[in-house]
Amino acid sequence: MPTPTKRPKNRKAQIALAAAELFCARGYHGVGVDEIAGAVGITGPAIYRHFPNKYAMLVHATRELTVTIRAATDRALAESTDPREKLDHVLDALATLSVEQRRVGGLYQWENRYLEPEHRAEFRAGLNTLIGRIAEPLSVIRPELPPRAPRLLTRAAFSALASPATHRAPISRSRAVDLLRRAGWALLTADVPAALPAPAAPAPRDATRPGATRPTDAQPTTDSPTDARPAPEDAGPRDARREAVLATAIRLFHQHGYHAVGMEDIGKASGLHASSLYRYFPSKADLLAAAYHRAAEQVTSNTTASLEAAATDEEGLRRLVEGFVDLTFGQRDLVAVYLAENNNLPDRDRHELRKIQRLQVDEWVRLLVGVRPELAASEARILVHASLNLVTDLGGATDPSPPDSFRPLVAALALRLMRQA
Repeated sequence: MPTPTKRPKNRKAQIALAAAELFCARGYHGVGVDEIAGAVGITGPAIYRHFPNKYAMLVHATRELTVTIRAATDRALAESTDPREKLDHVLDALATLSVEQRRVGGLYQWENRYLEPEHRAEFRAGLNTLIGRIAEPLSVIRPELPPRAPRLLTRAAFSALASPATHRAPISRSRAVDLLRRAGWALLTADVPAALPAPAAPAPRDATRPGATRPTDAQPTTDSPTDARPAPEDAGPRDARREAVLATAIRLFHQHGYHAVGMEDIGKASGLHASSLYRYFPSKADLLAAAYHRAAEQVTSNTTASLEAAATDEEGLRRLVEGFVDLTFGQRDLVAVYLAENNNLPDRDRHELRKIQRLQVDEWVRLLVGVRPELAASEARILVHASLNLVTDLGGATDPSPPDSFRPLVAALALRLMRQA
C-alpha cells in the first residue's frame, strides 16, 4: 500500500503566494479558485481546508506582504544605531525585496483596492506605520525639513522602490537593487518647500460597491473598441452625451474596479436607462477600451508636443515629466484606470496599447540616456519606470489626496530621481 502523502506544513502560505502572483498577473477577478489550486498542485476543493473563499486569500496575501516588508525593515533598522546607516540598510533591504518579489508587488499598487473597507484600512495602516518608521531616522539626519516632509519623501522613496512590480522590463538583480537604493536616496535627500501644502481630504466614495451583490458583469469581448475622442466644439447632443457616459464609466471603474461596475450602474449614474447606453457603446468592454484609447492619445499628444518644443534632451525630459504630472493631476480617474485595468481589455486592444506604452517609455529612456550617457538603456528604463510610478502615486492615481499645488514638487522629485540615482 502506498504511503499517504503528507500535507506540507506551509501549504497555506503556498496557496496565498500562488494566489498573489495570479492576482497581480491577471487581476483579482480574472483568476478562479481552481486555477490557484492548479498552480499549487492540489484540487480546488482542497483549498477550502485553508481558505473559505478567494477573498480570504486576497486578505491573507496582503497581510503577508505587509508582514514581509515590516520584517525586512525591522531587521535593517536593527543593524545600526547611526540614522544614516539605518536608512541605507532599509533602502537596500526594500530594494532587494522589491526585485525578488516583483510578481506580488502589485498587491501594494492595485489589487488591494478590492479589499473591503475594513481590510483596506488595515492594509493602509500597516504601510503608514512602515513609512513612519523610516521617516523617523530621516527627521534626525535632516532636522531642517518641515513637519510633513519626512513622510512625504519616504512615501516617494516607497513608490520608486515598488516600481519593479509595475513593468516587465528585464532587470539584473544586483544592478536593479543598486539603482533603486540610489533612487531612494535621491528622493530622501531632495529639497522641499519650507511650507508644504496641507493634504486635501480624500474624495468621497459611494457607501456600496456597484454590482457587489450580483454575479460579475459580462467579461471583455473581442469586439472592436469604440475609440472615444474629444468631442469637437460643434459636437451635437449625441456626442456630448457619449462623452458624459465615458467620463462616468471612467470614474466608476476607478472607484470600484471594472468588474464591480455594471452597465446599469453606469446608466444610472449617467441619467440613462442601461439599454440606452448601447446606442453609444456596444458593451462594457468597449467603454473600457475607449478609456484606454483616450488616455493613450493624451500621453502620445504630450510626448509629441514635448519633443517638438524641446531644443535639448534635458528640456525634452523636463517637458515630458511636467506633461505627465499635469495629466495625472488633471485626470486622476483616467490615469488610474489606464494603469490598473489593462488585464480586462480584449486581447487585441491590450497588445496594441502595450505597444503604445512601450513606445512612450522608449522616448523617456532615449532622452534620459541623452542626459546621462553613462547609463545603459536597461538601467535608464528602471529609473524611468520608478519615476512614472512616483508621479502616479503622489499625483493621486492611487490615493486621491494631494492638492493641485503639489504639481511642481512631484515633477521635481521625478526629475531628481532620474538625474541623480
